[in-house]
Amino acid sequence: MRILVAIDGSDPAGMAVELVANLALPAGSTIEVLEAVESGVELFGGPWPAIGLVDADRLEDDLRAQATRTVAEAADRLARPDLTIEQAVLRGRPASVIVNEALRAGADVIVVGSRGHGTIQEMLLGSVSAEVVDHATVPVLVARGHAVDRVLLAWDGSSAAASAAGVLTRWPIFGGSTIRVVSVADVRAPWWTGFPEAGSPEMMTLYVEAADGARQQSEDMVREMVGRLGAEGLTVEAEPREGDAAAEIIAAAKTWKANLVVIGTHGRTGVARLVLGSVARNVLHHVPCSVLIVHAGSVERTGAKSEQPASPAN
Repeated sequence: MRILVAIDGSDPAGMAVELVANLALPAGSTIEVLEAVESGVELFGGPWPAIGLVDADRLEDDLRAQATRTVAEAADRLARPDLTIEQAVLRGRPASVIVNEALRAGADVIVVGSRGHGTIQEMLLGSVSAEVVDHATVPVLVARGHAVDRVLLAWDGSSAAASAAGVLTRWPIFGGSTIRVVSVADVRAPWWTGFPEAGSPEMMTLYVEAADGARQQSEDMVREMVGRLGAEGLTVEAEPREGDAAAEIIAAAKTWKANLVVIGTHGRTGVARLVLGSVARNVLHHVPCSVLIVHAGSVERTGAKSEQPASPAN
């Protein structure tokens, strides 16, 4: 595997480093530790009248020196005999640098920190991490903990969810994890039931039939995915739910005490842009554990499962 860990010297970035340090990576994997340093007027967020009073070059040099020390410390923490550790301090807008470097290096996954989660005050992901999640064409792991041994897979049968499931079978880091597959049945009355009078026997019959069909479909999808993952040698169990998809995924993660949610999303393509769907975004902002966001097709672009033995975590 090739992992790009993007850091900035903050505590959340330190958590990203700790999470990678604890992964059972296959021998021969490469970890690149990257920090981006803005330059010139970018250091001040744009043109600023007082910029002439500041030695911008000296400030940038100081920031690069600090970034170099921070990257070296993270690299020391991640070092193992059977891994290759690379260090990089690059110039430019952090989010753009991270996305471009992941593409250049052929990274399988980008790991970033998270500013917080849960409450209104803490729900912001952080502008750099959020932009990386939106723009990256490889999976992005947002770290909020140090382990990935209790993994919740959000499964709806879509191609995006299939890409998310693909990481569990292709990436050796999940070989010792327990996987819980969650599928959420939408039991709301669908549009095709028509518009009979609310509360009428006709309406109730249509609603019950539709809800039962949604539940059965959800249960069938869960069983099918559990069988597929189990056939790959993974420890896996099922949890069918019903209701609002994002709310139920978040509730399942909290109740089970998952330390990672793996979720796929269909990107809306624009000018080199992939924007999260609403379910993935709600889960990412509100779930209390790490989240691996997988854009549809991104796993297929980054390579297949390694057959090399796993390196024990530190």
